[in-house]
Amino acid sequence: MLRTIRHRHALTLIELLVVMMILVILAGSITLYVVNKADQARAARAKADLATVEQALSAYHITMGEYPTSEEGLMALWQCPSGEDEERWHKGGPFITKKNYNDPWGNEYIYHAPGSDDHDYDVLCLGSDGREGGEGKNADISIWDVEGGKAP
Repeated sequence: MLRTIRHRHALTLIELLVVMMILVILAGSITLYVVNKADQARAARAKADLATVEQALSAYHITMGEYPTSEEGLMALWQCPSGEDEERWHKGGPFITKKNYNDPWGNEYIYHAPGSDDHDYDVLCLGSDGREGGEGKNADISIWDVEGGKAP
């Protein structure tokens, strides 16, 4: 009777640690990639929102003969400002259907009329930090930075 010796093949602790380290490195690099893409997507959405606001402001200007004041703000695009000619406003308005216009980071878009640099208005998204200035994902996005943005 011969006994056959069976060897058990299993991972050693070192091999297991190496595999776990490789998985951690892969997970970390994928996470960084996804976070970066999410920031790029938010910036793209902000630019699309600003292009929509620009079209709505142009329609408002055509209907009302002027741009909303800084006090009226972007709300004038979906709600008739008090003291305005309601009949004229309702002929063209509401000029935008989305009533709560926040940027992708949850901050309100900033509207000024008159704007800077001889523009009739400015609309600004403050980026992910919600403060003026910044670089990268914290950079401000102006309506005039958006492709197709034109000075009125």
